[in-house]
Amino acid sequence: MVFRGLRLHIVVPSSSNTFQQSWIASGRILFLIAVSGLGAIGLVVLSALWAGTESDAAALDRQRQLVNARLREQVDQVAHVIGQFGNGYLTRVYPAARSTGGSSSSLDAVLTAAAGSAISQTAMSAFGYDQAFVVDEKAQLLMLADAQTEKRYRWMKPLFLPLLQDARLGVRHGTAFNERTPSSMESRLASAARTNRALANLMRLEGRPTIVGVVAINEATERQQQPMRQFLIVVRFIDGAALDELSREQGLNGARFARTADADENEVAFQIDATANGEPIGFIVWRPDLPGSRVIGRLMPALSIAALVIAILFSVLLVRLRSSLGELRRSELHARQLALHDVLTDLPNRALFAMRFDECLAETQNSTERSAVALLDLDRFKAVNDTFGHAAGDELIRMAAERIRSLLRPGDTLARLGGDEFALLLRDIKDHDHVLPAICEAIVAELGKPFALLRGEAVARVGGSIGVTVVPDAGRNADDIMRYADVALYEAKMGGRGQWRLYSPSMDGGRNARDILKNELREVLAKGTAVSADAPQSDPIANRPDYGSLEVYYQTVHRAEAGCAASGAEALVRWRHSQRGLLTPASFIPVAEEGGLIDALGFWVLREACRAACEWPEDTFVAVNVSPAQLRRPNFAEEVFAVLEESGLQPSRLELELTESSLIEDNSDVYTVLKSLRSRGVQVSLDDFGTGFSCLSHLVRFDIDRIKIDRSFVSQLGTKANGAAIIGAIVALSRNLGISTTAEGVETEYQRDFLAALGCTDLQGYFFSKPVPLDELDCFRKAESTAGLLTIAPGAVA
Repeated sequence: MVFRGLRLHIVVPSSSNTFQQSWIASGRILFLIAVSGLGAIGLVVLSALWAGTESDAAALDRQRQLVNARLREQVDQVAHVIGQFGNGYLTRVYPAARSTGGSSSSLDAVLTAAAGSAISQTAMSAFGYDQAFVVDEKAQLLMLADAQTEKRYRWMKPLFLPLLQDARLGVRHGTAFNERTPSSMESRLASAARTNRALANLMRLEGRPTIVGVVAINEATERQQQPMRQFLIVVRFIDGAALDELSREQGLNGARFARTADADENEVAFQIDATANGEPIGFIVWRPDLPGSRVIGRLMPALSIAALVIAILFSVLLVRLRSSLGELRRSELHARQLALHDVLTDLPNRALFAMRFDECLAETQNSTERSAVALLDLDRFKAVNDTFGHAAGDELIRMAAERIRSLLRPGDTLARLGGDEFALLLRDIKDHDHVLPAICEAIVAELGKPFALLRGEAVARVGGSIGVTVVPDAGRNADDIMRYADVALYEAKMGGRGQWRLYSPSMDGGRNARDILKNELREVLAKGTAVSADAPQSDPIANRPDYGSLEVYYQTVHRAEAGCAASGAEALVRWRHSQRGLLTPASFIPVAEEGGLIDALGFWVLREACRAACEWPEDTFVAVNVSPAQLRRPNFAEEVFAVLEESGLQPSRLELELTESSLIEDNSDVYTVLKSLRSRGVQVSLDDFGTGFSCLSHLVRFDIDRIKIDRSFVSQLGTKANGAAIIGAIVALSRNLGISTTAEGVETEYQRDFLAALGCTDLQGYFFSKPVPLDELDCFRKAESTAGLLTIAPGAVA
């Protein structure tokens, strides 16, 4: 069984072999019966086809003979008619000359050019010839003719000369016609045509099959030793009216003349040869009347129905005999498929991956082949699953699996271990220094592209992190190798996600260090919470080891109008570690998320930030980041109200910054929480707008007060036109919706002026102030600050 390049070895139980043998025996008997019945029908069909073919061949040969005879008859008829015409016309027109036996000179005088024209016109009008010429023995015209007729005669004259010479000498010629087919060559048929010194030949004239007749229009008398030399030449084309007449007389359906044998599949071509030299002139093509084919056409439906009925009967019998066995086999294969494959993606599951991994280890024990095992985890998958629902999460998993699978080689294995976790087994990595980076970087880049979910109604950007270990470099034990890959995956996530890492022994120490950091953060939070709650020093918590303290730094937000006065500040967390020094959020926020500490961290920072803002001017605000986990808690609004009441801060001076993934959470509980907060006057802002899961309809639904333009767009001002265009669009959208805008990452005077000109209401960045501790925040100082130093901003990153 092959699944997109992945090998699946299925071992069929012995009972299955018994079923298979029984199925084969029954199938052989039914096969012999079916072959016998179909063979009998086949003989009947073949006999009917043979009889029809023979009948068609006889009918076609009869039509060919009739066409040949008719052409020969037309040539003879032309010779006979012009012979009678020549003698009869002279007898009536020149009786005196013929009876008195006048000299040839007197007869020549009578045959003037006018008389020649009259003879020509009479031949064409009375006998229906296409053209008639009166000439002397040197083939010179002896008639009145217009320029077009003379020009036409000059073209035909070289072809008339041989026939004119034969007519003068009285030479007998035969006509010959032949039809050539791929299978046979008909013998030439000849006939002579000479009546009263008249000759008729079949030739090609002006590219057309033509009967040309010649007759002497004067005759020697007893007194004359030599006849006069005047001749009548008549031309009849047989590809026009003559061919139509032939078609009607002989029943030639659709008869036409062709210069080449270009007959269609249902036509035949009859070759016409010149009388004098036997050269091909062209072909008469028509649709033959084939009675055998008609009979076969009438019999075939009946024979087909009979064959179909017999086939259906045999099929029904075969299906009924094999149904129980087939159902058993299908259920067995389906059960094995479910046991070894993931239902959602149809990829190998953990069990099948383990089987292939064990095979790989066994094969590489005594060989130089190198393989690689990689663990892959989608970044920010939980946010997508929580934001858009499980249906969107399943769709994202399927799309990610297809993208990864399209980048792998035929012999590689991609398995889904569960959730958003995948495993890769890359066999035969001869040059892993080049192959591994190429594959891993391609996967990371592909997963970093947007995913259109829910039929395009939502767009998600997730990315992926990969941890890789090489086999057998990392060891030969499967559990150890998988653990090494997991350590490398953790390093990739801690490095900022959207990356891949190759395992090295030094990473194990780093993981232990992260576990230590997580425990230390838990101790700091426990101690900080107790201190903030004025716990007595005799409390056991106060006697725990000192790992430093958490602080809240504040970065001011300034109005974009003249003077750029400070309008508020954003709370950003720092950890002043007793041994590691001052740690930024990038060092411990992932640890807090992993250890389930982000909720406690966020609540504590919210309380400390509100306490600090109470000492600021009344027209300022404090912005605090809120994690998606906090927002999903049903009692989050009550906790915020309790903090506001405890600190005495007005709700309108508190601004909660949400990420787009938190905002677009289409959960009724989230909507209820935000609605409750807004009803009490708490401000809500959307952080890093345009970089996450953008859904503009939610801006109105959740009644957002402020949009924060991400620093990545601000940094493009002055360097890329796209940055200004995006910021302008966001500002225009916000202005139309009545929403304030804050541009983050302002670092130059040019950026400040440009953003103010675009219409941003507030600005924030290093140009105005870096994040500073509370005691250094002089612009808001009304009195000596009494707020504690231990402050935290959940999920905030400077």
